[in-house]
Amino acid sequence: MTQADRGPDHRMNGQSGAPRILVVEDDLTVAQVVTGYLNRAGCTPVHASDGAMGLELARQMAPDLVVLDVMLPGLDGIEVLRELRASSQVPVIMLTSLGEEEHRLRGLESGADDYLTKPFSPRELVLRVQSVLRRTAAVPPAPADDVLRAGDLMVDRTARVVSKAGRELGMTVKEFELLAFLLRNAGRVVRRDELMREVWSHDFGDASTVTVHVRRLREKIEDDPSRPALLKTVWGVGYRFDLPGADGR
Repeated sequence: MTQADRGPDHRMNGQSGAPRILVVEDDLTVAQVVTGYLNRAGCTPVHASDGAMGLELARQMAPDLVVLDVMLPGLDGIEVLRELRASSQVPVIMLTSLGEEEHRLRGLESGADDYLTKPFSPRELVLRVQSVLRRTAAVPPAPADDVLRAGDLMVDRTARVVSKAGRELGMTVKEFELLAFLLRNAGRVVRRDELMREVWSHDFGDASTVTVHVRRLREKIEDDPSRPALLKTVWGVGYRFDLPGADGR
């Protein structure tokens, strides 16, 4: 049994400054390998063996990131993710079995930031965790032009806040990064592989990850998501963010 499997009591505060990673995985062998790699990478992993325990630990420890298996006893990973998203935008990387495309899509649609299919490389998982943590790390104060605007939509990259008509919109890490990148490149067609590289830090990946995140973004920022006025699809290529009034209307 690893230290992370003995329970959370002595680990709630983690090592000084170490990112706290909640690993929700019912396969003890997989959990031991993952927590071991995360420990060696300087993180503080805490293991939950089922969904209910995972939700309770998430409430107690406020993790910096969650690694969440889809197939769990009791509450499955999709249900756990939906419960998490009801009150938190903590980054979530989901673990799915090879061939479970429906589960991957449901996970992304429910708010997952990324996913890995089993069997996976523990080193790749650590790299993805580190990539997400780097993007969510505190940044020094930025100049005023770090606030991006498109009509009544405002993206504050320093405070990591998105608002529309003065109302704050809840954004996951990847939704925020995707919107900020598209807005910084407004008027330019951005290919899906470029988005995977710049937002997810992957040189290759499943295009459905981008597609689902774009759909989730539209549901939050568009007046009519079925007829997007801001985030346009350029068929066969990628996406373009159009600033209001940029076309002369």
